This record gives sequence, C-alpha cells and structure tokens, in this order.
Amino acid sequence: MSIGIIGSGALGGGFARALALKNIPALISSQRGPDSLREVVVKTGPSIKPASVSEAAQADIVLIAVPWLKLSTALRDLPSWNNRIVIDASNPVKILTADSPEAKDPSNPLASYLLEAIDLQGEVSSVAVAKLVPGARVVKAFNHLEAALLADPKTAVGPRVMFYCGDEPNAKAEVARLIKNLDLFGVDLGSLAAGGRLTQFPFGPLSAINFIKA
Repeated sequence: MSIGIIGSGALGGGFARALALKNIPALISSQRGPDSLREVVVKTGPSIKPASVSEAAQADIVLIAVPWLKLSTALRDLPSWNNRIVIDASNPVKILTADSPEAKDPSNPLASYLLEAIDLQGEVSSVAVAKLVPGARVVKAFNHLEAALLADPKTAVGPRVMFYCGDEPNAKAEVARLIKNLDLFGVDLGSLAAGGRLTQFPFGPLSAINFIKA
C-alpha cells in the first residue's frame, strides 16, 4: 500500500523517519509545497519523496499531521477520498508563542508547554476530523507518543506501545500491520469515539504516556 503524509513538522517528520528506517516508501507534503521539503527528505532517507498535498492525499494510507487550527485549510479542496484510509494523528491544541497572553495565563495548565487546549464542546477530536475527510476510513493513531520516539521504537525491555482505534475493521487491520512493521506494539482501543477520547491530547488518560510492552 502507498503511504502519504500531510504535514512535515515534528510528527510528520518523525513518522517519515520511522518509515525510512524500515525502507518503507512514502510521499511527504507541506502547505509550502514540495520544493520546501528537499532538505527534509535528504536527511530522512531515499524512500521518502517530496510531493504536493494533493499527491500525498491520493495514497492508499494518508497520515494527517497538521496543527489543529490549520486542519480545515490543509484538507480543503482535496481529491475525493474514495474509501481510502486516513490516519488521524492530530490533537486539539493551539500552539502558542512565548510572549502570548495564553502562555502567561496561570489558569492554562499547558502554558509551560506553549500549548492551549481547544474546547470541542464534548466532541471527540477524531470524530471532528472524520467530518473533514468524507468518504475516508479514519483510524486514530500516532498521536499519543512523542514524535521523536517513533524512530526509536524498541527499548531494552520491549517495543513501545502504539494505541489505535477506528470504526472500520479492515482499515484498522491495515494500520495495525503498519504499526507492527515499524516495530511498535499495537493495541486496539475499539471505536473511533471511545478510543479517540482515551488517547487525544491533552486530557485523554492514555495520552502522552510512553508505554513499553515487556
């Protein structure tokens, strides 16, 4: 199966490096265009190629690694998803600058991380993302583990755990196979709504925890 990545920041780049270590080909894209990614792919490895967002979005499996507030723009006017698999790796947080009022707000529990939680009025983030990619089979994964650890999947004790969830069994099976190929230990958390609530950062009880399968 072909793989596309929308987003070339810490998460998109970390996922690309994990694929490159296993010599798994993929297209990586950015809103800035493929020419902006030449240096990124040189450092990542020959199996990763730069592409436009539209080209990356036509892969069989597409990982979305875009900041929450840019999702609507990044996913607008893309080709029909036609039942392809979308891996939602996003989290509902706003990235702050150090001099912003929110970063200095004592009532913001994420201020020291230069983040602010976005209130979704009770909606699970992956369910919201699914509405932006009509016709896709959405699986939530790769959002709860620190991006840098994706390229370091094994420890002296055992593989790192990667949670995933979704509503379509065949799509989950394909993502589970990819997780295994990256030497991570996949754990199925069930439906998109139930599992997504457990792993979405910042307040999901399983988010931002580096579990090891001993």
